Amino acid sequence: MKQSLIAPCGMNCNVCIAYLREKNKCNGCRTTNIGYNRRCIIKNCKILKKNNWKYCNDKCKKFPCQRLKSLDKRYRTKYDFSMIKNLKIIKEKGIKNFIKNQEKKYQRKSGIFCIHKKKVIKI
Repeated sequence: MKQSLIAPCGMNCNVCIAYLREKNKCNGCRTTNIGYNRRCIIKNCKILKKNNWKYCNDKCKKFPCQRLKSLDKRYRTKYDFSMIKNLKIIKEKGIKNFIKNQEKKYQRKSGIFCIHKKKVIKI
């Protein structure tokens, strides 16, 4: 899994259907401002940019902001996936350990487990 595919909000784009699909494929949240990520409130957060932070974190007075809380709640409910938990793990254990854990959790011999489709997608 690529570190460059961990979004500022804690989303692992490596396991996202938008990244895994073949048609209209997303290149991840850290790519140039195209498609959805051009409008992303979190990616374009002024506090994140001003402080040159790669990820949302508890150094921010608004962490977790309302947008992140809403996104996290939706993903926990629908996909059993927490961006806020991911961000805490990144802070506590570092991005490399986070990636290793994500690989163990989602990587299969036949592909990547997609959290949205709840099945392995061949890559």
